Amino acid sequence: MNLDLELRQSIQKAVSVLYNQAAEQLQLQPTNAEFEGSHTLVCFPLTRISKLKPEETGAAIGNYLVAHSGIIARFNVVKGFLNLVVSDKTWANVFAAIYANKSYGSLPATGKEIMVEYSSPNTNKPLHLGHLRNNFLGYSVAEMYKAIGYTVHKVQIINDRGIHICKSMAAWKLYGNGETPQSSGLKGDKLVGKYYVEFDKNFKTQVKELQENGVTEADAEKQAPIMKLAVDMLQKWEAKDAETVQLWKTMNGWVYNGFDVTYKRMGVDFEKLYYESDTYLLGKEEVLKGLEKGIFFKKDDGSVWVDLTGDGLDQKVLLRSDGTSVYMTQDIGTAILRFRDFPKIEGQIYTVGNEQEYHFKVLFLILGKLGYEWAKKCYHLSYGMVDLPTGKMKSREGTVVDADDLMQEMVDAARTQTQELGKIDEMSREEVDDLAEMIGLSALKFFLLKVDPKKRMMFDPNESIQLQGHTGPFIQYTHARIKAILRKASSMNIAADETALKNVTMLEPAEREVIFKINQYITKLQEAVREYSPAVIANYAYELAKEYNQFYQAVPIFNESDPVKLKFRIAFSEVTANTIQKAMALLGIRVPERM
Repeated sequence: MNLDLELRQSIQKAVSVLYNQAAEQLQLQPTNAEFEGSHTLVCFPLTRISKLKPEETGAAIGNYLVAHSGIIARFNVVKGFLNLVVSDKTWANVFAAIYANKSYGSLPATGKEIMVEYSSPNTNKPLHLGHLRNNFLGYSVAEMYKAIGYTVHKVQIINDRGIHICKSMAAWKLYGNGETPQSSGLKGDKLVGKYYVEFDKNFKTQVKELQENGVTEADAEKQAPIMKLAVDMLQKWEAKDAETVQLWKTMNGWVYNGFDVTYKRMGVDFEKLYYESDTYLLGKEEVLKGLEKGIFFKKDDGSVWVDLTGDGLDQKVLLRSDGTSVYMTQDIGTAILRFRDFPKIEGQIYTVGNEQEYHFKVLFLILGKLGYEWAKKCYHLSYGMVDLPTGKMKSREGTVVDADDLMQEMVDAARTQTQELGKIDEMSREEVDDLAEMIGLSALKFFLLKVDPKKRMMFDPNESIQLQGHTGPFIQYTHARIKAILRKASSMNIAADETALKNVTMLEPAEREVIFKINQYITKLQEAVREYSPAVIANYAYELAKEYNQFYQAVPIFNESDPVKLKFRIAFSEVTANTIQKAMALLGIRVPERM
C-alpha cells in the first residue's frame, strides 16, 4: 500500500467533487511536530479553485476525507494548513504491506549506471582523518545509488606522481639508509610518510640557512639542495630514467600495501583504480589537441593555458613551461578515460574536499570546451573539513590524525566501554573482538556521516562512542535490543503472521509513530540520493531507533494478552530491526545481534 499515493488521489477526488475542478499539483508535507497528524496539505494554492479562504478550503476537504476516503480518522486546520490524522486501520494496512514485501528498502534495477570516485590519496603519506570522512561519504553515496536500482562503479585516482611524491623519494634517498617496511616494522604508507615529514624538516633548515646568507625566501626555497633533488627526480621520472622509476615503483608499492590494510578495516572497496602516472599522458595529449584547435593558448615561456575569464573565472595553467603536467592535466585525462571505459555511465561523482571547488569548476568547463557533452553530468560532492580540538592537520609537519591509529583507538574505547557495562561475560574472545570492532567503527563512521557533507565539522571521539544520544552505538544497541526481543518470542513460540496483521484495528500512539517512520524509508533514501547526503539516512536511522525505544518504554510487549496484538508487535519489531539494519548498511555500518 502506497499511503502517500492513495492520500493524494483521495485529496484530488475531494477537490474534484467539491469544486468540480482538477487539482494536479498538491503541496503535501510532513506535519509539524507541534500539531496532531502525519501529513499536511497546504491549502493556499487551492483557494484559486475553491474561491474560499484557506481555512475554509481545508475544513471542507478534511470533512470530505473523513466521510469518504476510509484513510483519514480526523483532521485539524491551522492557518490554511490541513493536518491529517491517518486512521489506525490504515496504518496497520500500511505496515502489513511493508511486512509482506521482503525486499522493502530496495528499489528495482533501473538499468542506469553511475560512477563514484572517493579516497584518491597521494602516495607520499598514510591516510588520515580527512580521508576517513572522504571514504565513508563516497562509499555511502555509492551504496545509496545501488539501493535505488543503479549499477555503481566505485573508483579512485591514485595520485602517484608529482613533486610531492618526489619529496618523499628524495628524503629516503638522502636519509633512508636502505630502510624498508620489513626492516623498520612500519606499514609501508607510514614509512613513506615519515620521509615526507623528514623532507619538510630538512627543507626548512636549508631555507633558513640560505636566508641567513642573504638569499631571499623565494630564491632560498628554489635553491635548497633537497628541493633541487626532488625537482631533478621529477624531471628524471618523466624522462623515464630507469633508477628513478625503480625507486618510485618500490616506494609506491610499500604505500599500496599499507593502503590495502587500511581500506579493509574501513570496510570500503573499489571496482577499478586509476593512476595519475597513466592518465596524465592522455591529459597532455588532450591539452595539445586543444592548443592546436585554439581552445588553449601558449605563453612566451612555453607554458600552455586556458582562458576562462569569459566564464567568470581566470586563466589556468595546463602544462608548465618545462612541459610537465599539473593536477588539472591528469584530471582531464582521467575523466575522458573513465567515460571510455564505462560508456553507459550517466555521470561521475567526485568525492573531494571543498577546498577543491574551484578546481572542479575549471575541470568541468575545460571538458565542455573540449567538446565532451558528458561534462554536464559530472558532479563535485564537496564536503567540509574535519576539525580537531588541537587545530588544523598538516601532513608535511606530521600533525595529522592517522586513520589507522584513530580506528584502533575507537575500537579500544568500545572494548573498554563494553567490558565496564558487563555485557560480554558469555562471549568468546573472537566475539568480543568482533563486537568491539563493530561498535568502534560504527561510532566513527556515524559521527562523520551524520553531519551534512557540505558543513565543516568537529570530531569528538568521546561523544561518538556513547550508548546514549545521537550516536551509532545507540542505534546498534537498539537493534540488539530488538533482536533479544525476537529471540525471546521465538523461545515462546510466538511468531508473526500476515493473517494476524490484517486483524489489527487499534494502535498505540507509539506504534503509529514507528510505522510512520518505517514508511518514510524509501522517501528518505531518495532524498539522500538527490542531496548526495548520507546524513539524511544517518539521521533517519537515529529517529527510527529513538521512536522504537519510546515504544519499548511505553508498551510492555510480552504482557499483552491479545494474541493478535502480540503477534503484531513481534512483526512490528522485526521490520524495525530490518529497516535499521538496511539503513546502517548504507552507511557501511554493521549492527550486532547481541550487545
